[in-house]
Amino acid sequence: MKRKVGTYLMAFAVAAGLCGCGAKAKPEVSLIVKVPTMGMNCVSNSNIVSCQDFMDYAAEKFVAVYEAADVSMRIEVFDYVDENEAILGAYGTEDAVDILYEGYFNMAAYISEGHVVPLDDIITDEIRGDISESAWAQSMKNGKTYMMPYLSMQNILIYNRRLFMECGLERFLPDELEIQNWTIEEWEIILDTLAEKLPDGSYPMMMYGVNNQGDTHIMSLIRAFGSGIFDEDGNFDFESEEAVRGLEWIQGGVRRGWYPPHPENIELADNQQLFENGLLGIYLFNNANFMLYDDIETDYGYVNFPGNIATSFITGFEVFDNGDPLKVQVSKDFVKFIYEDKELLELSAGSIPESRAVAAKYAGQIMMLAEFSANEVNVVDFMNNSPNWQGSENSVRNVFWPNIHKLLMGKTTPKECAADLNRDCNAAIHVKTSFHE
Repeated sequence: MKRKVGTYLMAFAVAAGLCGCGAKAKPEVSLIVKVPTMGMNCVSNSNIVSCQDFMDYAAEKFVAVYEAADVSMRIEVFDYVDENEAILGAYGTEDAVDILYEGYFNMAAYISEGHVVPLDDIITDEIRGDISESAWAQSMKNGKTYMMPYLSMQNILIYNRRLFMECGLERFLPDELEIQNWTIEEWEIILDTLAEKLPDGSYPMMMYGVNNQGDTHIMSLIRAFGSGIFDEDGNFDFESEEAVRGLEWIQGGVRRGWYPPHPENIELADNQQLFENGLLGIYLFNNANFMLYDDIETDYGYVNFPGNIATSFITGFEVFDNGDPLKVQVSKDFVKFIYEDKELLELSAGSIPESRAVAAKYAGQIMMLAEFSANEVNVVDFMNNSPNWQGSENSVRNVFWPNIHKLLMGKTTPKECAADLNRDCNAAIHVKTSFHE
């Protein structure tokens, strides 16, 4: 596992007057904070460019002022591909995580294991009132709050305006910056026109099915005809009429030339390279990607997924119980400190801050904040708080993509694919996983 580690220590108070005769020594507490390898936009502090920078700075500030214990904090950075080892594999060892900062993508699985503690006791009325109810709803399970929302990234689509104009699609280009919605009929006109008129080596829209990277994207496309993907009991429902139509639409795009050739054999990075080289009409986008493109407001347009769908990834905190009540309390105090320290809370500005106060203060400096905020009405809860979404071999991500791979190859029908997805994905969210395996 590739890891970068930073350590911050609050030294013992030995100066005269701080540790006199008979004074009771503070307890020593050593915490491990784990964060993924991930960039971070930050308009309030240009030195913060990654999650590690953020956590290094927060830990340094915390240990400098915390009075209840002498605290050392070790910051470990893991690659997403190593998350299973970094979190589940380390439980019960000296490397077990005490505080996790990452996207909610995987956090539900850790809650279901019973080793993540509720955080309601550190959420003051002021903290709760500063964050939307929808974010808190995604942070809870069985009436308790296990995650603290810090920032989010909204996932939509970006398109190359030049390619649209070259193919005679000017009528779909807005006069002002906005996140558009196109009807399914408009989507088909656009994709068919791009497929017909783009030069050889250029393609209308991204698609990839060689590994597990496409679950959020593909599931958004499956929703295009009104499917909610889940039933009222929280199980996957890919066999609904609407979901099957979505699968038919995806598979039909291969025949109609909407994607790069043999999309079942390419990955996300291949599509990104095509788009960055001006060879792909439509690609994935969120508010963490502004730095990748020049002239972001003039050369590109923005649109929701077919069916007027957007998704949102919340990033925040969890606290783990490793059998030491004092470590749990200090970990909670650290998380609460971040939300009550104005400077640390404002480091969320750049992405979409979950703090309403921060969003209001930096509204003029956060690219497309108004557009993303207005587009929240189109955001769906794509995970439905389902456990075992990624990380393990039998997770949702790892059982979903082989079925889409076969669909894109034409080796299964949409109805057969739907049945297989129901079988495999529902087995994934109902499997009993364990930290002790």
